[in-house]
Amino acid sequence: MSRVGQVPVSLPSSVTVDIKGNEVTVKGPKGELHSSFHPAMSIALKDGSLVVSRPNDQKIHRALHGLTRSLLANMVEGVDKGFERYLDVVGVGYRVQSAGDKLVLQVGYTHPVEVSPPEGVTVTAEGPNRIKVFGIDKQLVGQIAADIRAVRPPDAYKGKGVRYAGERIRLKPGKAGRAGGKK
Repeated sequence: MSRVGQVPVSLPSSVTVDIKGNEVTVKGPKGELHSSFHPAMSIALKDGSLVVSRPNDQKIHRALHGLTRSLLANMVEGVDKGFERYLDVVGVGYRVQSAGDKLVLQVGYTHPVEVSPPEGVTVTAEGPNRIKVFGIDKQLVGQIAADIRAVRPPDAYKGKGVRYAGERIRLKPGKAGRAGGKK
């Protein structure tokens, strides 16, 4: 039995939900999200919370049960509070600047790299070495953060590059740390 799928999604007072079959629209103070779910999953609004149920215990339905509930919970949290992701730019001479709605990264290339986020996501530079990605769609915020990190992923030897805040990079020892040495 899916433990995640059984938990009802509680709705804050500022969030409204419109359910039409397998199409769900969630509106809140931060914006509006619309999504369609697998037709086998039934979504209902009971006592101020969303309840997801499945038709039977087949493996595919058990998997979809928890997935549908998690996606709905993320939609509700997104329109109520929003999601944010922080990235750190590490390296000598590496820096980031906001230019309008774009982000300009100087990360060791011969040219600055411009990143323009899609609609619904805001990207800002909080200081010369910190980036904040904010939006109401959790999947889109994570994808934009991953795209920014992919501009210059952390180096395995010095740790220079763009990394998620709190991400730990295991550094390789390099030539000096090689076992055996010269004879």
